[in-house]
Amino acid sequence: MNYMTDPIYTAGMTEHQRAWFYAEYDQARRDEVVGVLLAIFLGSFGLHHFYLRRNGLGITYLLLSWTGIPAILGFIEAFFMPGRVRTYNALQANYIAGQIRASGIFGYQPATNCPSCEGAVAPGAGFCPRCGAAIAVSPTA
Repeated sequence: MNYMTDPIYTAGMTEHQRAWFYAEYDQARRDEVVGVLLAIFLGSFGLHHFYLRRNGLGITYLLLSWTGIPAILGFIEAFFMPGRVRTYNALQANYIAGQIRASGIFGYQPATNCPSCEGAVAPGAGFCPRCGAAIAVSPTA
């Protein structure tokens, strides 16, 4: 996910919330290349699992590292690491965006309901997407 061009996580956020999201996400995200390299070269010790905070599997690999089985599994898992890292990053972005929205800081306005049809209306929308009724827009801070 390229978070700079994918607005799905920052939709409806203010500029301050977006800046906060990007700062938090930059610290939480993982790199695909690092994940693959850890799986290839240090996969026998489970470091690629620790990298994605899968500590239970990492400890299992570490305990079984003397058998050589985790080394073989680590090499095989190197092919799956880009997808796992993308999934991890998407989960982190979703979690961070949810925390920012739930905090109520910087004037976030949650979705409201249309007074006419009771359908969900996005924050700041002027009209209901279901029935077309005008929505009273309140100014944001």
